[in-house]
Amino acid sequence: MRSRILVGLAIAGLAAVTVAAPASAATAEDATLSVLHGIPDTPVDVYVNGDLTLDDFQPGDLAGPLELPAGDYDVALTATDAADDSDPVLGPITLTLEAGMSYTAVAHLDEAGEATAKLFTNDTSETAAGEGRLTVRHVAAAPAVDILAGGDAVVEGLANPDEATLDLAAGTVSAAVALAGTTDPVLGPTDVEIADGTLTIVYAWGSAEDDNLALAVQTIDGLHSDPDGVNTGSAGLAAEDRGSWAPIGAVVGGILLLGLVSALAVRRVAAQRS
Repeated sequence: MRSRILVGLAIAGLAAVTVAAPASAATAEDATLSVLHGIPDTPVDVYVNGDLTLDDFQPGDLAGPLELPAGDYDVALTATDAADDSDPVLGPITLTLEAGMSYTAVAHLDEAGEATAKLFTNDTSETAAGEGRLTVRHVAAAPAVDILAGGDAVVEGLANPDEATLDLAAGTVSAAVALAGTTDPVLGPTDVEIADGTLTIVYAWGSAEDDNLALAVQTIDGLHSDPDGVNTGSAGLAAEDRGSWAPIGAVVGGILLLGLVSALAVRRVAAQRS
């Protein structure tokens, strides 16, 4: 089990702030897990079941997703020069993963600014045709916030470490974060793409007091309930459904390529005969 964790995280790569994974990645026996580092100014090493699995993990980095057998995993965060996990910065924390589920573990600050961790379960249930899902997670050292879309509060009073989820028409949403009951953004506005059949997760992390609030984005695709549905956009934009159309495009492209090769061959034979 430990070797699978080491190999999986090494393959995943640690530098991306935005990561996409198919919702179907978890098999009936396995779970999928991503890890977000949301503690500012604190590079760490991550130990799983006593083994070093992430070396020099930087704030804002998102690792994974990787497939893991269902079960319990003890996770500890240490200083980057630690020889082992005997003196952790955070943990050890036991993460319980269930088969067939999608998770994101987040190391972050609580509202008071203390280091903590939260295991989120990602909602990968089917979405309606032409819709995507937006989840907003408050993991910052900050009071409750409102989530604004187009200047209006679509989520109110979101407190650390809670989340809110909306199913929206595919398109681009201008989103911002403001203190609860206000409309003056403390984060954003920023454009967030809501893709057809995709779960987009936005994390507000960092510290309001230290003026280092930031956003991280994770995407998980493969939520389509109707692969033949028409893509639509709330701002007149059509979302590209690569999952549904890529196989068709490959077949059409192959036919066109075969036709081109055949045409060139016929022309070459004709030229030789003449």
